[in-house]
Amino acid sequence: MPIPIVIDDVFKAITRPLSGSDEKLILEAYHFAENAHRGQKRKSGADYIVHCLHVAKTLAEIGMDAKTLVASILHDVPEDTEITLAEIEKKFGDEVAYLIDGITKLGKIKLRGTKEEYYLENLRKMFLAMAKDIRVVIIKLADRLHNMRTLEHLPPDKQERIARETMEVYAPIANRLGIGEIKGELEDLCFKYLEPEHYAETKKIEEMYLREGEKYMQSVIALFRTLLTKEKIQILDISGRTKHLYRLYQKLKRHDMDVSQIYDFIAIRVVVPTIADCYESLGIIHREYRPMVGRIKDYISLPKPNGYQSLHTTVFGPDGRILEIQIRTQKMHDESEYGIAAHWMYTEKARPSWQNLFFRRKTDTVTLPKDLTWVKQLQEWQKEVGRDDREFAEGLKIEFFKNHIFAFTPKGDIIDLPEEATPIDFAYAIHSEIGNRTVGAKADRKMVPLDYQIKNGQVIEIITVKEKKKPSLDWLAFVKTSTAKSRIRQEHRHSEFETGKQ
Repeated sequence: MPIPIVIDDVFKAITRPLSGSDEKLILEAYHFAENAHRGQKRKSGADYIVHCLHVAKTLAEIGMDAKTLVASILHDVPEDTEITLAEIEKKFGDEVAYLIDGITKLGKIKLRGTKEEYYLENLRKMFLAMAKDIRVVIIKLADRLHNMRTLEHLPPDKQERIARETMEVYAPIANRLGIGEIKGELEDLCFKYLEPEHYAETKKIEEMYLREGEKYMQSVIALFRTLLTKEKIQILDISGRTKHLYRLYQKLKRHDMDVSQIYDFIAIRVVVPTIADCYESLGIIHREYRPMVGRIKDYISLPKPNGYQSLHTTVFGPDGRILEIQIRTQKMHDESEYGIAAHWMYTEKARPSWQNLFFRRKTDTVTLPKDLTWVKQLQEWQKEVGRDDREFAEGLKIEFFKNHIFAFTPKGDIIDLPEEATPIDFAYAIHSEIGNRTVGAKADRKMVPLDYQIKNGQVIEIITVKEKKKPSLDWLAFVKTSTAKSRIRQEHRHSEFETGKQ
């Protein structure tokens, strides 16, 4: 039996300082919700308020503000009790009511029927909610996480539907927001229900390998601590990390389920005070242990699209065993675990409050943080493709849910693209006229075909003609981004319209 959760557990999980008035508001929300949900039970038999507290605890752990915690505790009250949103607004304010209203609307999104039917109006609602106030989506992620943790109490058909919906939508959103811990746990929980046989097989491999590797990992941690301390590097934390089961399975599949080919199954994570310490620690470790060629990744100077930063290296460690090491600052570590929430934990003094930044009345304007400009781009794109649901759906699957890569212009400007993007996608990402006039491309100074799939970190040079030209309709067969597709079609529609006028 799990240990029952109480409101004190939420307060103990809070990672950012709260004022006395904030604490009082959270306590008031708890008593209000407990009274409203009294007598209601979850499918597990637990009191309903238990779910609300688990959601709030997750949000407290990732550093969310007091209003978000209040909204999370109250999030099911208007939907599942006789108390109205207007009553909540009167008692807890318009900001809390606004968040709860957004959560309620997102709660109506269900995956039913085919994927094509799903990736339509419901996803539009989710992205619009994101663009207005990202906290709505973060609360929904925490809500979904607890629902997935208790999924065994639902019938198999609902388990399968909810797990697929979570894998298709919520885990990728957690990834794009940089909330690694939630994303990893969501994927593992989905994996358990969607592929139970592969889940059991992967778990067995993990347990066997961990039994063999635990003693070795602890000895390596002790060795590295001694080595770095001797060189006057302050270690804030050093620990072992194992891969999440679903990610491990994805790698095992590529290597015929041979765990000896997985170099980052166990990684040593080193947390140090400064960026300079990160690079110095990397040099010290490479001096003692030979690195594998091509396995050094600098995500500090070139972060992942979701903001992730760290140094990764794979070395031939003690006893010649291959070992991955991750080196980062505390801030980088917190942001990799807690994503966008940690970003505001670290910058709240320099930025406006959550309320000023995200919550606004109808007459207000809002500026999205730079990290979330992709949400704004999605909004603009929705307007551009109009009501073509199939195009919207297809584009989302490519642009939002797939991993992204970085490519560079010859001048060093960074272009963010989905995996498998081509030079034509790159050209249109710079400017529509560059895309239209493209006749060739180079990747790292070598000529490549226009349907070439760009690799992360490559320098792409687009060769254009000076005179105005129409893009080729043949490009539609291989371009990946909606921007490229819509610009190509737009140019041809415009050309046909001009011809028709003559």
